[in-house]
Amino acid sequence: MNIQNAYNNWSQSYDNDENLTRDLDARITRKTLERLQAEVILEIGCGTGKNTGFLAQIGTTVHAVDFSQGMISKARQKVTADNVHFSTANLSEPWPSADKSAGLVVCNLVLEHIENISFVFSEASRTLCDGGFFFVSELHPFRQYLGRKANFQRAESRIEIPAYVHHISDFLDAARQNGLALKELHEWWHEDDEGKPPRLISFMFEK
Repeated sequence: MNIQNAYNNWSQSYDNDENLTRDLDARITRKTLERLQAEVILEIGCGTGKNTGFLAQIGTTVHAVDFSQGMISKARQKVTADNVHFSTANLSEPWPSADKSAGLVVCNLVLEHIENISFVFSEASRTLCDGGFFFVSELHPFRQYLGRKANFQRAESRIEIPAYVHHISDFLDAARQNGLALKELHEWWHEDDEGKPPRLISFMFEK
């Protein structure tokens, strides 16, 4: 099953499935961004809107995009704030955003499914105004080295979604090559992760 079809399928149960990675990502996103304010926020890979409602509280306008129509449909049902606008887009192609139009770009649990992350960093840099921030939260590479992937259950089968391994240096190199400076890097564990490698890694870059 390709990535887009997998997320369309998963959208029906995504919010109700037990998912420690999803829950931890939501917590760290709020913890990291709660003190920020931005005129325009671009959320790339919004999924079912698990972070979109929060972003609507810290942004005057939020543009939330995803390439899964199933996920977008769930997000629209969940988030009805007037300052949020949803659309579908393939993040591996030029984004439907103007140059220097956003003060904050937010990307959660998306880049593992994109082979060329340098393109994403290039589009983020293009879209950000000077002094804007690019927040990235991803499955930690250490977990990927162990074979962990996003997955969900359907009937008697567990469906793993295709993923690409990106090393920490890959994120830092992509940022540097596209004029983004690292401001923060954090590794995160869920309460159930004692004795295990970190579950998530997050970066804050500034243009």
